[in-house]
Amino acid sequence: MDVKAEGFAVGVVGAGAMGQGIAQVALEGGCKVVLHDAKPGGAEAGRDLIFGRLDRLVEKGRLEADAVAGMKASLSIAPALADLGNCPVVVEAVFEDLDLKRSIFAELEKHVAEDAILASNTSSLPIAAIARNCAKPQRVAGMHFFNPVPLMKLVEIIKGPETADDVAVALAELGKRMGRTPVTVQDAPGFLVNMGGRAYTTEGMRLIHEGVATPAQIDAVMKDCCGFRMGPCELMDLTGIDVNYPVSMIVYEGYLHDPRLKTVPLHKALYEAGRLGRKTKAGHYRYDDKGNVLDAPSPDHVTDAAPAATVSLAEPDAALEKFLGGLGVKITASDDGSSPILCAPVGEDATSVAVRTGADHRRLVAIDLSADISKRITIMTAPGADAAARDSVAALLAKDGCKVTAIKDSPGFIAQRLRAMIGNLSCEMAQVGLASPEEIDLAMTLGLNYPQGPLAMVDAMGTRATLRVLEQLQALTGEDRYRPSLWLRRRALLGLSAKTAG
Repeated sequence: MDVKAEGFAVGVVGAGAMGQGIAQVALEGGCKVVLHDAKPGGAEAGRDLIFGRLDRLVEKGRLEADAVAGMKASLSIAPALADLGNCPVVVEAVFEDLDLKRSIFAELEKHVAEDAILASNTSSLPIAAIARNCAKPQRVAGMHFFNPVPLMKLVEIIKGPETADDVAVALAELGKRMGRTPVTVQDAPGFLVNMGGRAYTTEGMRLIHEGVATPAQIDAVMKDCCGFRMGPCELMDLTGIDVNYPVSMIVYEGYLHDPRLKTVPLHKALYEAGRLGRKTKAGHYRYDDKGNVLDAPSPDHVTDAAPAATVSLAEPDAALEKFLGGLGVKITASDDGSSPILCAPVGEDATSVAVRTGADHRRLVAIDLSADISKRITIMTAPGADAAARDSVAALLAKDGCKVTAIKDSPGFIAQRLRAMIGNLSCEMAQVGLASPEEIDLAMTLGLNYPQGPLAMVDAMGTRATLRVLEQLQALTGEDRYRPSLWLRRRALLGLSAKTAG
């Protein structure tokens, strides 16, 4: 099939937001588009919205008027599914109902050519289930675009168990013609991006559930220290709890309740309470009519305490000693019985450090040096900590303008936990062959706007450090939620990059 041929026609079933976006990028790629919607007048309404967006692109100087006129002439309306019979590729983009999708594909098979390709834009339903009743399941695949389609460059090409190789290749080429970047993925719950995205949000929820930090603190740390555009809580509020909670459950149940994919009761409570995020003006945060956050507590720990003049170390730590040297604070040779005691653990909480080293837990302050600390630095203390010791350290860290976030005791602070969980889940995706390491990183950066691919994130932390964070979390919590992927463990033990294949 020559998807690059002039006048190549793409059928689109469903003229909602996703169908409109798919039709628009197909038109921009020089394809003819035949649009169908079961709702009377739905296809016409979708067409008008597409044309309106194309006109605005002309106004902004991004498209030429003559080119848009040609695009408009290339879109036609199909009153019935039978009118898509001449399209060599048909993309279904209706809502996530398995029975509905099966009925659409069964009807399409009556009318399209023997070599026509049928693709579903499903974000979570197995392609094998959709193709189950098809006479030719080998021509059925997934073509999962991301919302908003014209802005999101990624498209997942999902191969079902019976999908022919040439079908996946043709859809990938068609995706390129539409201006998307295709990534080929094996059929699995949540595919690649929706599966991989579970770690960021569910571990963020877990930190709230444990009382470690507030949504504002978690979001601030992930943005300022780790380079994420949005923290997990504001991201959930943007996409909608009514979207991310059901998807989380679909993936969790699809992987037979793997603890690494489990969410927390708060997630369900927000969903059931109708606190869905920006769309309902309440989620993790409250919002005004313009989407601005209302009355969110500050993530910054502000104190009028005097900066600590002397500190001691719970244990030898060259990196911590170098950092403190830059602050001009005196480090005592041994504990003087009154100064704050500092540590910079990887994976451990302050309680564990105090017990392991014999340091006075009341004066022990843990500092996270694992991420970017130019804008914000995270500190944590054990239960029963002396607030004066914590505040004197916070004042020391903030004296040059750096913001300080003070959290409750947590193995791995915030940044270590979230990055380790993101990386571990992506290592597991590589282990089970959902996609290649390169495609995993590409898909997660394009599909979720991560600052770097999750496997590159593991390499930046260090495979051994990432493994240590997870091992400590698993040991201290007793939960298999934090069990390291074999992919990660083997590469860490061998000193290899997380991207190493084989």
